[in-house]
Amino acid sequence: MIQIPPPPPPAVSAPPPERSVGTQDEVRVAAALTDARVRVDSSFSGASIVLYGAVFNPGDTPADVVVVVRGPEAPIRLVQKTRTFGIWLNSRPVLFEGAPGFYMTASTRPLSDIANFGELRRLGVGVDHLRIAAPEERRTVTRYGVRDVVVSRLGEDYLDWRRAVIRLKEATALYDTDPDGVTFVDRGLFRAEIELPAVAPTGQYFAEVWLFQDGRPVSVSNLTLTVEKVGIERDVYEFAHRRPWTYGVLCVLLAGLMGYVGSRVFRRS
Repeated sequence: MIQIPPPPPPAVSAPPPERSVGTQDEVRVAAALTDARVRVDSSFSGASIVLYGAVFNPGDTPADVVVVVRGPEAPIRLVQKTRTFGIWLNSRPVLFEGAPGFYMTASTRPLSDIANFGELRRLGVGVDHLRIAAPEERRTVTRYGVRDVVVSRLGEDYLDWRRAVIRLKEATALYDTDPDGVTFVDRGLFRAEIELPAVAPTGQYFAEVWLFQDGRPVSVSNLTLTVEKVGIERDVYEFAHRRPWTYGVLCVLLAGLMGYVGSRVFRRS
């Protein structure tokens, strides 16, 4: 007797992948970092981190991407050389507070072609619109109608001092502007590189990825990056900040010991 095999089970069609209904018709940007943590040791000579992302643009209106990376803020003390009776002397020091220790902007094209002055100033995008607190500041409204523009006791010299801050930071590669730093590698997919110099400050960094259309920001993606010391450098750093007096005494004793050893080794017979 021949047994007839049972019929095969009916084919089950897999449902299509789910899509977020709320974002199908929404213009937005999403981004991520290849490495969200940078470890600094004695051999650290800088780091290059790739920021990548995608633009979801269901329409035909072109969009621009602007990447802004800010490092931890720290005060900056500046002095100016003045000539008095033929002698060059340091002027009264000026302390700028709230200046980012690291600041980088990268975009698909120059910022001035992406948005107007007021929009960039409101967002604080670009070194020309970076908010740096000046001493004894007060706030006013400029003829551009943009609030929170700093005017300090430096008066008309404020802009010169501010340019000096930016110039010094750019000389050490801590401030950088790249109008072609964001490139599209495929339709909607982009990448940008974050170059951290060897003197990059440790702490938490904040990255903003802005999406502009018709000169207006339509979406933003926020990321964080941590630069931290590791190994013996971190132990010494934490000890110096936890016990500054003990650290100072030990440094003096160590310097004295090294001087004594050097005098014994290199003394004349």
